[in-house]
Amino acid sequence: MSSADAPDAYHNGLICIQLVRDDPSLGGLICRGRPGPVRDALLARLPKSTRRIHPAMDETALFGGMDVTATLTKGRLVATQGIANSGAPLLLTMADRMTRGTALRILTATEGKTPIFAVDESDLEDDTFPSVFAERLAFRIDLTDLSMRDITHVPKLPTPTGQIEVADAIVLLAQISANLGIDSLRAPDFALRAARALARLRGARTLDEVDVTFAAELVFAHRATRLPTPQETDQPEPPDNQSHDGDESDDTDALGPLEDRIVEAVKAAIPAGLLMLSSKKLSKGAAGSGTGQAKRSNRRGRPIAPKAGRPSSEARLDVVATLRAAAPFQRLRRGPKLDGRVKIRPDDLRIKRFEERSDRLVVFAVDASGSAAMGRLAEAKGAVELLLADAYARRDHVSLLSFRGTEAEVLLPSTRSLVLTKRRLSALPGGGGTPLAAGLQSALLQAITARRRGMTPTICVLTDGRANVALDGAGNRPRAAQDAHDIAKLILSEGIDTVIIDTGQRPESQLRTLASVMNATYVSLPRAQASSISNAVTAGLNATS
Repeated sequence: MSSADAPDAYHNGLICIQLVRDDPSLGGLICRGRPGPVRDALLARLPKSTRRIHPAMDETALFGGMDVTATLTKGRLVATQGIANSGAPLLLTMADRMTRGTALRILTATEGKTPIFAVDESDLEDDTFPSVFAERLAFRIDLTDLSMRDITHVPKLPTPTGQIEVADAIVLLAQISANLGIDSLRAPDFALRAARALARLRGARTLDEVDVTFAAELVFAHRATRLPTPQETDQPEPPDNQSHDGDESDDTDALGPLEDRIVEAVKAAIPAGLLMLSSKKLSKGAAGSGTGQAKRSNRRGRPIAPKAGRPSSEARLDVVATLRAAAPFQRLRRGPKLDGRVKIRPDDLRIKRFEERSDRLVVFAVDASGSAAMGRLAEAKGAVELLLADAYARRDHVSLLSFRGTEAEVLLPSTRSLVLTKRRLSALPGGGGTPLAAGLQSALLQAITARRRGMTPTICVLTDGRANVALDGAGNRPRAAQDAHDIAKLILSEGIDTVIIDTGQRPESQLRTLASVMNATYVSLPRAQASSISNAVTAGLNATS
């Protein structure tokens, strides 16, 4: 059974719901898909006691707190229980719009006790889903392209093929998780728990090979960051007179084919376009929205916790928070005179606070030198146009500069206009040396200027890494490499997020080293295409959000 087939995604979702109900320590299920009859049919199969949560709910409703009305009436603290602490299964609608902090608090309140079913309505190309859900919920399914005629309500349970020892299953799952580039220790633990739950679902007391395979498929497919490389098989054969007796040797040899079958099942279940481009930074995913850095505001944005203070023209009074702060002391302040009036002191005053996201600028620095320059510039142009198509939704601005010969040139100032971009990128020059340091320096200046304007800059460098022109224009490779190294340190000191895309035919070790100096996300794309560059930049931006 493969979740790569459309109907199986729904069937797998039904099975995952049963597994989570059987073992709440699996965390829960992430369901990707827009509102529609298929998603509604799956959510209708959730336990009847499931309670809904949406991102706009306040903290008191979610986690409990003071009942202001009852506290003011009775003159003593009256607490309420939040939905997240109720012990019932939770359905998180529009979970992609939930902040990381709220997501963490919900997971902390429910982890290992009650299951969470999170609905993800974000686009695959612009994944804004909080990474903490992907880390702590075992399962994830995609219902995007399903229609009602593709599905049935009968889950397909796997057919037993042969027993497997628990110790062998633990070794297999841990090894496969590492080979797929999954750096989370929760993943193999989830897979083992899911295999045991599958066995119980079939009414069996022992693990079966198909239980382990199906569990690995459900847990590992959406977490994989790379495809495993074939292991070397050119090993010397043992002498003919050497004994092969012993059960331990036979069991060890039998694990190899089983591991291969499990890996192939997981590879077949990996959804198209979901495989991460990097095994470290890019696997973190998005944390909140895909916009720029958060900044505090008194007037607009997402409401956050109020703070003590005096109201003024720049700070608005939070009436509810003020009453909440004053309520516990009413009996003491009123004394014997219970006249019903609320007594508020200056220390009780609370002012409203909001959090808003700044616009983000993506500075493309494209290597326009050498014989392959025109191809790189053409692909960069396509990538910029693809990113601009979503600029209004993500509030991104884009700037483009190229470096060749002895200097860098700004080809496109900060813009969100697709028409202007196509006009300015219609003819791009190429050829000459590689002044990598000049390109990095120009990108840094663009980023600093954008930051002064209140924007959040990110630098994206496309190059093969073979710097041969120093900052003063001299053709000197050692000085060119040192100058690039110095500029990289400046970028690191400024705290500017950077994505480096290696477009060379072979990955360049010096470029990887340079990326580590500036703590940048490094992606190797020997045959860079506009779509792959756009996906790499999008994933890098999500990782640095």
